[in-house]
Amino acid sequence: MSRPIIEVRNLSKKYRLGAIGATSIREHASRVWDRVRGVPHPDPQEYWALRDVSFDIQPGEVVGVIGRNGAGKSTLLKILSRITEPTSGTARIRGRVASLLEVGTGFHPELTGRENVYLNGAILGMTRAEVKSKFDEIVAFAEIDQFIDTPVKRYSSGMYVRLAFAVAAHLEPEILIVDEVLAVGDSQFQQKCLGRMKTISSSHGRTVLFVSHNNAAIRNLTNSCLLLEKGEVANHGRTSTAIDQYLRSGSRDNLVGKGLHTRIVAATIVDNDGNRVTEPQPDQGLNIEMTLELSGKAGCSIECTLTDLEGTRLGLYSPGHFRDWRLPTRPGLTRLRIPMALPPLATGRYGFDISTTLHGFGPDHYIPEAVIFAISTNSSLSKKWELRKEYNAGYLVIDSGEPVEIRDKVS
Repeated sequence: MSRPIIEVRNLSKKYRLGAIGATSIREHASRVWDRVRGVPHPDPQEYWALRDVSFDIQPGEVVGVIGRNGAGKSTLLKILSRITEPTSGTARIRGRVASLLEVGTGFHPELTGRENVYLNGAILGMTRAEVKSKFDEIVAFAEIDQFIDTPVKRYSSGMYVRLAFAVAAHLEPEILIVDEVLAVGDSQFQQKCLGRMKTISSSHGRTVLFVSHNNAAIRNLTNSCLLLEKGEVANHGRTSTAIDQYLRSGSRDNLVGKGLHTRIVAATIVDNDGNRVTEPQPDQGLNIEMTLELSGKAGCSIECTLTDLEGTRLGLYSPGHFRDWRLPTRPGLTRLRIPMALPPLATGRYGFDISTTLHGFGPDHYIPEAVIFAISTNSSLSKKWELRKEYNAGYLVIDSGEPVEIRDKVS
């Protein structure tokens, strides 16, 4: 067997939360004055985005990278792309890397699309003649012919992604790293990109690392998969095995991130007696129990979007839209239990994307696949609604009553 094209050993990355440097002289002077006056400042907290991660990837492999938000996927890709340095451990790359991690990464906003194509080629070590030979193919793939001489600062996010992917995929890198950024593009272009990545690996022997929450795309494109959980490798093997383990993770505590006015702290699936379940039965009932941290802002509500294994939206629970229900304006922790009267579902695994919303402004804190559960028998019936046309959220209304606040369980 040939040497691995990517060789990672005991890779760790630590961040110090709250330890970001001053952004101005005025802010720095303020901090010095606070120390002179004895004003206390909280000690920075340590956060390990990655911890002792080790794996090998062979040339020509197409590897999926999956895991919850905050599992360390993007941090890993940034280290492999040489955007950030690890705290400890090594990541050895044997080949030229092209990365597509965020919209606009590697583009200079003042330059035109044409100029950025040549700039990216130069960064990858290609001559002007080599880039020129690929230029027409890149523009045709991106489908932005009439805007190629327009400064990219005037591009929409979708145009950014089209050109960025076209550049990354056609300038012949040995390794192509693609993060969830493809979700910005339209579905037709996403399929076009997936097809291109297949061609890159099968026909040209290139290595592809692909991060996505779309399990269907991961299954379709990759043969092996790297599952990250809390910064550690939970599984590195067959794609089907890694995805099944990912979906079995069920409930989630200490969720990552927060919104401006709300934070989803934890969410789990429980039966009618409050017991955690991963395969609810019709006679047990299915409820989502969640803990929220609220600022007291008025007009906030919640939404739960039912999705299937492939990430397809099947239905929407939205008490704010359907019942004009709002979260309490009392600041602090609030715990809710939401009864879900689901329609009959085929045997398989499903999940709920959960978000808090602010009336008139959209999502505040969003957690994809906040809870995951399995169905082996049919659940109760529900009614139909034209949701796909209005909200792009499937065909079913999940309108099973208002949440019930559990005051005695908040600490």
